[in-house]
Amino acid sequence: MPAEPQPHPTPGSGSVTPVPPQTRLAVPGSGPGATPGTAVSEHQRQRELAHRVGQLHGDILREVGKAVIGQKEVIEQILIAVFSGGHCLLTGAPGLAKTLLVRTLGDVFGLSFHRIQFTPDLMPADISGVEILEESPEGRKLVFHKGPIFANLILADEINRTPPKTQSAMLEAMQERQVTVAGRTMPLPQPFFVLATQNPIEMEGTYPLPEAQLDRFTFNVLIDYPGEDDEVRVIQQTTGRAGEQVGALLNDTDLLACQQLVREVPVAEPVARFAVRLAAASRPNRPESSAYVNQWVAWGAGVRAAQCLILAGKARALLHGRPFVSEDDVRALAHPVLRHRILVNYRARAEGIDPSRIVDQLLDQATPAAG
Repeated sequence: MPAEPQPHPTPGSGSVTPVPPQTRLAVPGSGPGATPGTAVSEHQRQRELAHRVGQLHGDILREVGKAVIGQKEVIEQILIAVFSGGHCLLTGAPGLAKTLLVRTLGDVFGLSFHRIQFTPDLMPADISGVEILEESPEGRKLVFHKGPIFANLILADEINRTPPKTQSAMLEAMQERQVTVAGRTMPLPQPFFVLATQNPIEMEGTYPLPEAQLDRFTFNVLIDYPGEDDEVRVIQQTTGRAGEQVGALLNDTDLLACQQLVREVPVAEPVARFAVRLAAASRPNRPESSAYVNQWVAWGAGVRAAQCLILAGKARALLHGRPFVSEDDVRALAHPVLRHRILVNYRARAEGIDPSRIVDQLLDQATPAAG
């Protein structure tokens, strides 16, 4: 939950001096400049890097905590998505600090930030940009004016308040990290993330997101009301004097380096197989499908779900200071990865069965990874 909204500092400013990962995450005795006789083994290097990323994780949580009270699990899941290079869908009622949380993370990561307010009359060109005929010394010519999609961190606020035509304008950007306007393809700044908020579909004036777009989000994070103690802290802090400003701990280059470290984390074959079987178990009308999946599920998770489970598992392992992925990482991320990729049928909705309950069943019956 938020502290009193304050003017946000320019990325890189604030009370914290940015410390590049090449400094914080550099392991003595490794790399091309290592002195002979001081070289460390790859195993030692991975353990040291995991330890240093774990320390960085703690620093990020403390910095975010200056502006956001509580919501520790939500912050953790968003950090995992960002470090794994994925997009995140934040679902919750209005007034739960979704927007402030995303803006605060942009400040901490030192990224360029744009907010797009999705409304029923928003057009695709309002997102990607438009060509305008302008006068110049050489005569009239078409000049492309970039839309708000050209930033490192995009807050797609209330994304399900705009019709599917405009929602689909985000697909190319989210998958290919580029946009195409008038036959011209332009790359987006790197790193690039979309953190989208959506209101519960039961609320008036919302449109369901297309299945293809839902699948582009690594996580669907549910944000609920805070506990009583956290809400008391919010009231005390937001009705008092202004708190500390949030400063930048990283920049775009640093974050790209961290994402590369995530991809270098090894994963054992049994753990990868566990993730594949967990995602596949959600698919109905297959010889191995369970009775409850056939009864309640209209459409199960695809291959991208298992990819997200493993890549996000690598990020979670590093953030927790471990140089390897375990089955516990996969299990911990099953709900945010699968809940928006499992579509229940009419019978399930009539009986009050939601995707979270399906995921609970899948985890209960999943065969543990061997080895």
